[in-house]
Amino acid sequence: MKTLKFKTTIKCSGCLAKVAPLLNNESSIQKWDVDIYTPDKILTVESHTGDSESIIKSVEKAGFQIESIQ
Repeated sequence: MKTLKFKTTIKCSGCLAKVAPLLNNESSIQKWDVDIYTPDKILTVESHTGDSESIIKSVEKAGFQIESIQ
């Protein structure tokens, strides 16, 4: 299991509702969480494969900016 971290523009519960279906459908993701209370809005993902590209594409598809910080 690999832990990946990303800086995002996901900032509220409404944003989480938009991105949740996309991240929940990623088969490589075991668990994910966004800390919306920090300035960088950190998305932490526990993944089987460590494939950050599919995670980035899913978040961008929901309309948010994302960049890997690890």
